[in-house]
Formats: sequence, C-alpha cells, structure tokens
Amino acid sequence: MKLATHDRYAYSPLDARPVYDWPGGKRLAVCFCNNIEVFGFLEGLGTDSTVIGAPQTTRNYAWRDYGNRVGQWYLFDLFDEYGIPASHNLNSLLVDHCPEILERIKRRGDEVIGHGRTNAERQDVLDEADEAALIRETTDALTGFFGTPPTGWLGPYLAQTPVTLDLLDEAGYAYVMDWPADDQPFWMRTRRGRILSVPYSIELNDSPAMVFRQHSGEEFERMMIDQFDEMLHQSKKRPLVYTAVLHPFVVGQPFRLRALRRAIAHILRHRDDIWLTTPGEIAEYCAGLPEGTVPGS
Repeated sequence: MKLATHDRYAYSPLDARPVYDWPGGKRLAVCFCNNIEVFGFLEGLGTDSTVIGAPQTTRNYAWRDYGNRVGQWYLFDLFDEYGIPASHNLNSLLVDHCPEILERIKRRGDEVIGHGRTNAERQDVLDEADEAALIRETTDALTGFFGTPPTGWLGPYLAQTPVTLDLLDEAGYAYVMDWPADDQPFWMRTRRGRILSVPYSIELNDSPAMVFRQHSGEEFERMMIDQFDEMLHQSKKRPLVYTAVLHPFVVGQPFRLRALRRAIAHILRHRDDIWLTTPGEIAEYCAGLPEGTVPGS
C-alpha cells in the first residue's frame, strides 16, 4: 500500500537534529498565543459551549461575544500584571467590529498574527483565487490599522488548502502555525522558496480542551503546568517551544481565569530559565541561524 503524502517537509527525528540555544543561552521558549475572533450572527461557522456541531443560535453567539466584550479585557489586565508579551491571532473584521481591542494591542506593543477575516468561515473550501483574496483582505486590513503587515499566519480552524503555504509565502508571510507537527520550528517548502513552521499547540489549547473535551479549568491548569515542567526538563537536551493557546470567550470566564492565573504564576517562577517571547520573535531568530541548524534549511 502506498500512502498519500506531501512534499512540504522531510521526516526529521528529534534526536538527529543540531542543538542550538535561544537568546541568552535559554533552551525553552514560552509563548502565550491568544485568539481574538468575530462570528456571524445566526449564520456561518461557530463554536458552541455545550453541544459539538450545534446550530448557530443567539445563545452561542452571545457566549462567544462575551470574549470580546469582557473576557479579553480580563486577559489584557492579566498580561499586564505579569508583564507577558502576548501574541494575538486576529480576525481582520475586528477592525470594523471591535477596534477598541486592537487599540489596546497597539498600546501594549503585542504581536499581531493574521487569522483570516472571521471564524465564521474556513479557507480550505476556497479555490486558489478566493483564498488569495482572503489572505490579501486580511493582510490589508491589519496592515491598515497597525501600520505594519503581520509576518505570521494561523488560519481559522488551522485549515489549509494544498496551495495555502505557497500563497502565504507569495503574500510576504515569514511563518505559519497551522502544522502542529513539532516542538521545534522547521522550514517548509513552497513553490517559490520556503516558509517557517512555528509550533502551536492544539493539545494545550483551551478550546478543544474545555469546550470539546469538557475539561475543567483546574484540569487545564494542570495540563499547562505538566506540559511546562516536562518541556523545561526536556529542554536541558535541546531547544523547545512551549505554547499556551487561549480564547477569551473560553478561558476569559472568571473561574477559568483564576486557574489560568495560577498556571501563569507557576511558569513565571521560572522566568530566569526561559525565553518569554512571541512566535514572531522565534521566527526572526530562526531565520538568522546558520543554514542546516533548523530542520529543512
């Protein structure tokens, strides 16, 4: 039997790779990746807090809208309190619907990552021309608001077509986070050149954990801490990337926020041992490493 495959990257066993350090001689990079999204009212795609695949209703629309109205502002305060340089995966229609959120991001100086127009749609159902238009519209809107284009991309629902990587490379993107295949960055081939894959966890992610698998806030806290402690231990041997993935309509609920606060406090007690950073800074650092250091280079 012959398996279907792709030509984007070659298999690379972890133990066979070059060892390098992050800035300051650190071996564990830590990123808090926050997703800020907008949804259509009673139409399009959207998550439900109680039933997987539920139809769009006023209730689940309002539950998601809580994240932009309330939960995100709790998260901003938490990031400020702990001095966390967050990254934000942004739907570009936030420019029209929630510009105050983007103003706070601008004041904080956080990283902005392209995340499609809205999470009411997916890009993997589009033809090449329509997908290129989605990427262009997203990029133009975020660039217009922030003054500089995003360098990273995370598609809505981490969904890609066979040409997404090519289109992103051609649109000027330096890295993607849609391929959760590794705990280290690696280069992926495009039809014009290459684009970097930066780790992004779909396991240490509040949406699948607490919405789809119905884990409690305390269970997610335990996951965050166990993942961090084990990766800090493993990083004595090699450089790794720890990402905690957040959504304000999920973890921004106060009882879950309290558990998140405890997990962050645990992680930052090791602040001197980690590189607290953003995906964009990781991508920029990797691009400057000698050829042959990062897999695929």
